[in-house]
Amino acid sequence: MALEIKEVSSNKCFAGFQKVFSHQSASTKCEMKFAVYLPAKAVDNTPCPVIYWLSGLTCNELNFVQKAGAQKIASELGIILVCPDTSPRGCNIAGEDDSWDFGTGAGFYVDATEEAWKINYRMFSYVTVELPEVVNKNFPTNGKQSIMGHSMGGHGALVCALRTPGFYSSVSAFAPICAPTECPWGHKAFSGYLGADKAKWDEYDACKLVSKYSGPPLGILVSQGESDQFLKDGQLQPEKLVEACAKSCMPVILNRDEGYDHSYFYIATFINDHIAHHAKFLFE
Repeated sequence: MALEIKEVSSNKCFAGFQKVFSHQSASTKCEMKFAVYLPAKAVDNTPCPVIYWLSGLTCNELNFVQKAGAQKIASELGIILVCPDTSPRGCNIAGEDDSWDFGTGAGFYVDATEEAWKINYRMFSYVTVELPEVVNKNFPTNGKQSIMGHSMGGHGALVCALRTPGFYSSVSAFAPICAPTECPWGHKAFSGYLGADKAKWDEYDACKLVSKYSGPPLGILVSQGESDQFLKDGQLQPEKLVEACAKSCMPVILNRDEGYDHSYFYIATFINDHIAHHAKFLFE
């Protein structure tokens, strides 16, 4: 696996540096970009824990670092933030740019099995295997990591944590797609990437995975805005995650916040709470 990276940009921020890198991915067979915030401790080569952020539909590696305002608390706590892109890009697959919720910008953090997509669209392997190896090789990490995300990325964070017991210390999500096998976004993505076999779909549904989880306790935190338009149309269904966790005795915190929508204004309001939540596990 190629672990070499190329710096695309660098900006000093809260005594650390917000950077973007590119590299040739073995998982997706194309160039991938990811953003990294390095707090001053990491710049000084002190090993730090990592929080991975997975973004939602149509986003890339820049949305979170430009809109969420997470660098200040990450700098204060000494946490590295890593934000990958949401899909491969420019793979010349027929239909990859035809819609906003499938293909480019919409990898859904699965390893595709359908013929057209299975070579490049391997975001689960990229996020859980290749990217951590690249990060650990190139930055001063201490071996502890957590994961969080938004919407499609919230789905991805939950799935990554539940499918890799013990790898992440904690997981959190803003407005995650909790039951993708039971909502329109999930039906479209899973049928396209995984085909008609719904047993494959279950491997990427947090509500189904909770019942199979056998690793150490996970600190699960979910924040959901009550004025989220996608909550109202049934795309998110956080109540099903809470029900699944209750049946499996999996601790979960669901915060339902009145008046907040699906935007990064919501994320920016509560990002400090989420990073503080992860810090409890990363520094214990």
